[in-house]
Amino acid sequence: MSSDWQVLEDLFATIESRKGGDPETSHTARLFSKGTAKIAQKVGEEGVEVVIEAMKGDGEKLTSESADLLFHLMVLWADQGLTPQDVIAELARRQGISGIAEKQSRPKD
Repeated sequence: MSSDWQVLEDLFATIESRKGGDPETSHTARLFSKGTAKIAQKVGEEGVEVVIEAMKGDGEKLTSESADLLFHLMVLWADQGLTPQDVIAELARRQGISGIAEKQSRPKD
C-alpha cells in the first residue's frame, strides 16, 4: 500500500487502540463510550458540513471537513467491526461495474 494510504492505516490503528480508552483524555474514546448512535450522528453531521463547504466552493474548508468526515466514518467502521480493507475490498468488487448495474444488483429492502 502506498505511503498515502499508510496515513489512513495508521489513523485506523490509532482509532482502534482508543476502544476502551479513557473518555476524559481521548476524543475517540469518548465517541466509543457514547455508542453507535452518537458515532453515526457525528458521521451525519460531518457529511452535512462537507456538503455545505462544497456548495460554498471553499476548497480549504472542504478539505478540512472531508478529513473530519473520514475520521468519524473510520470510528464508525471500528465500532461496527469493519476495517478499511473491508471497504477497499467492496470497492474492488465494484470496479468495472456500471453504477446503475451495481445498484440494480443490490437486494431490495
